[in-house]
Amino acid sequence: MAAEFILYSYYRSSASYRARIALNLKKIKFEYRPVHLLKNGGEQNQSEYRRLNPSGQVPCLIHNGKPIGQSMSILEYLDQILPEPNLFPHEPYDRAIVMQICEIVNSGIQPLQNTSVLAELEKTYGLTSEQRKAWIHEWNRHGLTALEEILKKTAGDHAFGDTITAAECFIVPQVFSANRFGVPLNDYPTVRRVCRAVEELEAFILAHPSRQPDFESPT
Repeated sequence: MAAEFILYSYYRSSASYRARIALNLKKIKFEYRPVHLLKNGGEQNQSEYRRLNPSGQVPCLIHNGKPIGQSMSILEYLDQILPEPNLFPHEPYDRAIVMQICEIVNSGIQPLQNTSVLAELEKTYGLTSEQRKAWIHEWNRHGLTALEEILKKTAGDHAFGDTITAAECFIVPQVFSANRFGVPLNDYPTVRRVCRAVEELEAFILAHPSRQPDFESPT
């Protein structure tokens, strides 16, 4: 019998990391199905997976046999079917600000550092590894600077006031990625504080890349 919730995920994918945090915050048990983005030509490109998620990306959440792609859609859906704890505030303006925080990461940083973009920069435009690194650092700096300025105004104990929201689901994985790519974070004290506030919570510990069944130690 298939699990009610199945998450297709790659341990190092920050978008998958977001979905894992959200599922854990909602205390939803799920079956983890790894999709390796590099092996076998990228398992996300296999026809079986593409039938589930035509974009060929992770994560993809299956709920009672119905697939949902894209991390923002997944978080929105989880909030609809299980409202507590809220990932997005009910008040329209507050909700918009939390979504703005999420979208700085979702639209302004992460897509520009993902595997397919980096591969295209190398293949089509001939960027060297150092040039790709500079590209990643530039877009992280751009987005994290904006994020820091917003969080200075919105943060209490957490990114938006004193309650964990979807903002942490996006910020924490992005900071993990920034560290992985060697992006300096000294200029973003509020961003770092927001991450420290949740790093010892079970929902975040269990979602960490190193805790996933497909984790690969760095070589």
